[in-house]
Parts: sequence; C-alpha cells; structure tokens
Amino acid sequence: MTSRLQGVGVAALLGGPTLIAFYSGGYFQGPRLVAGIVAWAVVILAVLTVRRPLPSSRPGLIALAGLAGLAAWTGLSVTWAPLRGPAFEDFQRLLLYVAVMFAAAALLRPRAAARAVDPVLAAGALIVILYGLSNRLLPGIVHLSHSASAGGRLEQPLTYWNAMGLLAALGFVLCARIAGDPSRPDSWRAVAAAAAVPLGVSVYISFSRGAIVAVALGLVVLVLAMPTHAQLRAVLVTVGGAVPAVIAAALMPGVRGLSGSLHARELEGAVMLVLFVLICAATAFAQWRLVRPLAPAPLRLPRRAPLYVAVVVVMLAAAGLAGALHEKHGAGTPAFGANAKRLGSVESNRTAYWAVAFRTFAHHPLIGHGSSSFQVDWARERKITDPAKDAHSLYFETASELGLVGLALLAALIIGVGASAVRAHRRLPQLCAGWIAALCAWGVHAGLDWDWEMPAVAMIGLLLAAALVAWSEDVPAAPSTVAAESVQPPEPVPAGGGAA
Repeated sequence: MTSRLQGVGVAALLGGPTLIAFYSGGYFQGPRLVAGIVAWAVVILAVLTVRRPLPSSRPGLIALAGLAGLAAWTGLSVTWAPLRGPAFEDFQRLLLYVAVMFAAAALLRPRAAARAVDPVLAAGALIVILYGLSNRLLPGIVHLSHSASAGGRLEQPLTYWNAMGLLAALGFVLCARIAGDPSRPDSWRAVAAAAAVPLGVSVYISFSRGAIVAVALGLVVLVLAMPTHAQLRAVLVTVGGAVPAVIAAALMPGVRGLSGSLHARELEGAVMLVLFVLICAATAFAQWRLVRPLAPAPLRLPRRAPLYVAVVVVMLAAAGLAGALHEKHGAGTPAFGANAKRLGSVESNRTAYWAVAFRTFAHHPLIGHGSSSFQVDWARERKITDPAKDAHSLYFETASELGLVGLALLAALIIGVGASAVRAHRRLPQLCAGWIAALCAWGVHAGLDWDWEMPAVAMIGLLLAAALVAWSEDVPAAPSTVAAESVQPPEPVPAGGGAA
C-alpha cells in the first residue's frame, strides 16, 4: 500500500508540468494555486510514507535550504516591495517550487521512480508540443488562439514562444538520452529518436535563440556526461532526423509562421504531416539499425574536454554580449515574429533590462528593491518603448529584487544541486546523464529569459534537480566504467518502520 501511495505521488509530480502547461503554463494565479495545493498534499504523502524524507547528503540539504530560504526571503520582501500584489504572487510561486523539490527529492529515490523521470518528462514535452503544432498541421480542423505579439511563433498552450522553445529543447535532450541508453527497451529508444523530430522543429519555429543555444549545450553536456559510442551516435541520429524536418518547415510559411490563406496552410500542413511521418519513421529505423546494436563501449575523449567546452561557452557568451551591445547602438530590436533573420542576430533589448537591474542592485545591494520590483524600475528608467515586467534573467532579477541575500540563497541552491550532480554522476552516470544535460540547458536559458515564472518549465528543472539530490545519497559507489550496472540506493522505508 505504501509503495502504491508513493507511486501516486511520483505520478503527480512527473505529470504536473504537462498538466499545468495547458493552463497557460501555470503563469496565472488560479492554476498555480491549485498546483500548489496538490504539491503540498504530495509533500504530506512523502512525509507519511518515507522514513527520512529529507536528504541525508549535505549538498542535498544545502540545495533544499537555499530554495526554502529564497522563498522565505521573497515573502519577507513583500513588506518593502513597491508592488505587494505581484510580490505576493512571486512568494506563492516559490512555495509551489519548494513543495515540488522537497517531495521529489524524497519520492524519486526508488530505482523505478528514477527511471521514469526521463521518459515521462520527455513524453509530457512531446504531448504539449504536438498540441501546439496541431493547428499548423491541421489548420482546417484544429483552431488555436494566437496573440499578435507572437507574430506567428509557436506559443500555445504556454502562451509564450520562448518557453515553448525551451520545453522542446528539454524534451529533445531527454529523448536523445533515452535513444542512447542501452538499458532501455529497443522500442523505447526508437520511439524516443522519432519523437526528437517534432521537438527539434518546435525549437526552430519558436524562433527562440536561447532555446537553440540551450539544446546545443544540452547535447554537448550529454555526450560529456555519458561518453559512449551509443550515446554519441544517438545524438547524431536525433539531430540528423530533426534537420531535414526543420528545413521543410522553414520552406512552408503556413507551418513556419501561420501565414497565407487557409487553403495554402491546409496544403502545407498536409505535406508537413506526411513528411513528419516519413522522417520520424526513418529516424526510428536509423536508431534501430545504427545505435541499438552498439555495446556501451566508452568513447575516448580528451581528459580536458569539459574544460575546453567551458572555455568555448564563455567565449561565445562574451562574443554574444559584445555583439548585442554593438547592435544595440545600431538597428534596434531584432526582426519581429516568425522571421528567420532573428536567428542570425544577437540583437535584443535584454542588455537594457540587465543594465536597469544592475543599477537597482547597486542602489539596494543588500536586500534589493523587493520582489517583482523590476517592472517599477524599468518603467521609471527605460529609454525604449517596451512594457517589460521582468529582467529576462533569473540571476540579474534576483540581484535587483532580492539583493546579496537573495543571490546567496540562489547560489546555495545552485551549488547544492551542482554538488549533488557530481556525486550522483560518480555513482550512476548512466542514470543521471540526461538529468544533468537537460538541467544545464535549463540553467543557461534561465539566464536569458523569465523561465522561473513559468511553472510548466520551471518544475521540470526542479524535478531534474530533485532527482539528482535523491540519487546523491550516501550509498556504495558504482563501478567506475560507464557501462557498469547501476547500484540501487536503499528503498525509502515507511514511517511505521516496515513495508505495508
């Protein structure tokens, strides 16, 4: 009975992001409040059915304490925030996040629950993405609302194109991991490779440059975290399947940006649907023939490969920032809407947002100006017509609104999760490689947008972080080879001291 109750809790946690995605991603108060009530009910379930619900590892405790402290500090900041209503909504959102991470860190310790993380989150992302694609593939049958601000970019059901791009990117990375995991059933691996095709197309038609960067980084980290021939070839197969589908979508205005007459869009949608079926089938076949037979032999990478990747990432980030600052004094904002020219430019208003956030931090360095205060500071200091409410960076916005105290708490969360990832990877790289890669993709995108305020994607990051915390517990280390069998940590013991 206890294991069944825990299974219900795991299902609620892993299925939560998919469900809340269909309520504008949980951005608004009503769905977010319901999600919070359900999440705290799962916390109670975890406390009653798991003997030691808190992590036993120091990094795990630091991560949870950092998130809980960030929630408490945000709630306290309501007392000095210029807009108390929005500040309280931030506090409510963080209470949801604390519940999700606490419950997941306790309930994802059993191996069966941990093994469900990758496929369930990937399947959820695919369901949401297919829903968003439906009115492009079947425009005469399916009619979804779309906003003028999206300009034809993929936005439903989350209602924000960059968040849809991130969701597709996370799903793509997880599918690539499943396809390269020899311990999964062969049929699952083939289906995962096929699922990467619509996810890859969705990254493109979101026209989110941050999502493209996130998926690229996620795939690189995935190969570094699981350096086997099977994983590398699975990445190549998934990318190779997505590229022709992206090219086809780019050539069809109705699919790419909802433009053209209904008749033209119906024709393009039908063609794209047939291409999807053919390309997905070919990708699944390639996965079956090229990757499935491979033994999990280690891939020889340079010892300093992670360092080289880190240096390249820093250099690209510096080049992007320099380019953005240069273009900011030139043409202005990037091309609007579903326009491929966006992807060839680093032009953005984000540098202006970050400058205002940094100045606010300089004026209120210790405690910040209060949660949700950026929109007030931006309205007062902006030099361009842009009704932004967020600094479009979790890190800049935390500094601006919550000061050094908030930054320290956020750093505790990041450091705790990072240390947990290192511990978990040393013990079971084959289990947690996908979690680490997808979480890195999420963390990079969080520095470029307001993902933290969209529960449908923020909860995915928190669930991945909680899984790493759960599997960083003090258990005997696994054999050092990446092909070694997994070592299962002790099963959670019911509160009563024995299994029901």
